[in-house]
This record gives sequence, C-alpha cells and structure tokens, in this order.
Amino acid sequence: MPTTKTQIRRHIRKLRKQLSAQQQQDAAEQLANHVVKRVQSHLFEQRQAHQCKRVALFLSMDGEIGTQPAIEQLWQASIEVYIPLIHPFNPQHLIFIRYQPHTPLVRSKLGMLEPLPDCSQVCPLAQLDIVFTPLVAFDSSGNRLGMGGGFYDRTLEYHYKQQRVTPAIIGIAHNCQKVDEVPTEPWDIPLKEIITPSEHYQL
Repeated sequence: MPTTKTQIRRHIRKLRKQLSAQQQQDAAEQLANHVVKRVQSHLFEQRQAHQCKRVALFLSMDGEIGTQPAIEQLWQASIEVYIPLIHPFNPQHLIFIRYQPHTPLVRSKLGMLEPLPDCSQVCPLAQLDIVFTPLVAFDSSGNRLGMGGGFYDRTLEYHYKQQRVTPAIIGIAHNCQKVDEVPTEPWDIPLKEIITPSEHYQL
C-alpha cells in the first residue's frame, strides 16, 4: 500500500480514473442524495438562527466524484450554489462565486472550469452555510489529502483558527478514496465530516 503523499495521490487518482462512466454517474447520483439530505438537516439544525441558503461545491475534474446532480438538486430546492475561483488578486486563495444554470465558465490554467470574476456574485466565506470540499484521499480520522496546491487549506486557515462553526466544512469523495492513513503535518486540521456515495462519516 502506498504511504507517502505522492504515492497516495498517484494511486487514488489512478483508481478514480479507472471507474467507468456508469460507475461515475451512479456515484454522483448517490452522492447528490446524501448532499441534499445533509443540507436539509443543516437547515433544520440552524432554523432558530437562519435558513441554509448558500452552499459551496466544486465542478469535478480529474476523476473526482461528480457534483452536477447535487448542484441541480440544490437549485431545484432554491439553495444558492457557489463554486470556487482562484482569487484574481491573491492567487494563493479561493473566492466563491454564485453558480447558476446560465453562468459562463472558462477553463483555468490548472484545467479547472471556473466562472468569470464578478464582484457582485461573490459570497464571503463566513456567509456560506456549508462548504463541500474536494479531496484526493482521506482516512478514518478525517485527515484529508488534497491535490497539493493548498488552496482550500489557506482559504480556510483563518476559519479554523477562529474556531468558527459556520460554514460547516464537509469533504466529499468516492468510496475508493478512503485509505488506512493519510500522512499529516502538525498544522493539519482533520475534517469533521466526509460524505461518500455509501457512507457519511461524522468524526
């Protein structure tokens, strides 16, 4: 079994890409059901404060679990969906821009589909209710291994330091992305929730 971060990334990315189109579609639809239920439960939990109306997701690439079915179900439930964009003036961080059916998308230098920068469509992190994050691998302790760019880590750093509970940060992945152990650094903060097509890990 691979043990270094580089080995794990290579192994899991290979596993994801080996999934057939039908397996990817089935996984995306199963995930969508879990995501929508989680958003609805968050709305119920927070009903005394505010309604859950702003959710951040991402547009899948490189074999990542599909998010489009979840996005479309959230639209149908009148939940605002936001997707990440590399900050145009601070390229080590992300901002979150409203994503709607007619939102134009362009491909970034990293190969990701992104919306065009539009200040009127940006939602500050603190005003999002849930951020669903991508990951390459995770373990039973909630440790997350990303692609290595550190965009989510840097974007969420202040959020974690302030011990904020909003937005809730939840990882989403294929079942095959769970590993025995993710190598960690002292400053890494594990996820408290991870959702796959067949499991909802609450740690």
